[in-house]
Amino acid sequence: MTEATRHTPGTPCWVSLMVHGLDATQEFYGALFGWEFSPGPDPLGPYVRALIEGKEVAGIGQLPTSRHLPIAWTPYLATDDADATAESIRSCGGTVGVGPLDAGDAGRLAIATDPAGAVFGVWQMGVHSGTAVYGTHGTPVWNELVTLETSSVCKFYEAVFGYETEAVVSADFDYLTLHLAGRPVAALHGVGQALPRKGSHWMTYFEVEDTDVAAHHVVELGGHVVQAPRASTSGRVATVADPEGAVFTIVRSAAH
Repeated sequence: MTEATRHTPGTPCWVSLMVHGLDATQEFYGALFGWEFSPGPDPLGPYVRALIEGKEVAGIGQLPTSRHLPIAWTPYLATDDADATAESIRSCGGTVGVGPLDAGDAGRLAIATDPAGAVFGVWQMGVHSGTAVYGTHGTPVWNELVTLETSSVCKFYEAVFGYETEAVVSADFDYLTLHLAGRPVAALHGVGQALPRKGSHWMTYFEVEDTDVAAHHVVELGGHVVQAPRASTSGRVATVADPEGAVFTIVRSAAH
């Protein structure tokens, strides 16, 4: 288990999920990942932070009953200035849908969509620095944009966050890794006509001790398996959904 230090701007630093049934969702992820929960900042409405051994790893909030939004995990990218980043998002062809606004003294946030329609957040650290621990069961380990093709949306992320990109050289694989200070922090995956009906979206990967066991546990807890456990370059992965339909990927790292 590794504790996080300050997040370099552009690094995915937090993941958050907005749902209709906050209590039931806590039960699902608590059983699946061993999360415990503490109250989050009041200005965000009913919101809890998920903890592993007292360290924050993710957030879950309750949607107002009048809001019928897609239920999806949203990664937040670190920034030193949420307002300046929001302006850059707009000027580069993205849309800012929420904020920038203060989350109490925890920090300042905005929620935006890129030019292809994928939703992501921006987080300016206050007393809350983001995900505090990595490298153990139930912690976010990777974020990947699933989109039609990478070439156009890549320019947006490079311009807004200053990423350097590295392509995976393959005739039939449209995949770019996003780097900051020489370190891979996220990826863009162009899937062409295999893009799901919901369109471009960010996919969060969570580390698990055993992918097959965890996938089976998802089903027992009322979720379902979207793509069965399989080998990949990053380890053994499965794509699953929680009972409200939020899709995420579980992975046992190849390093284990």
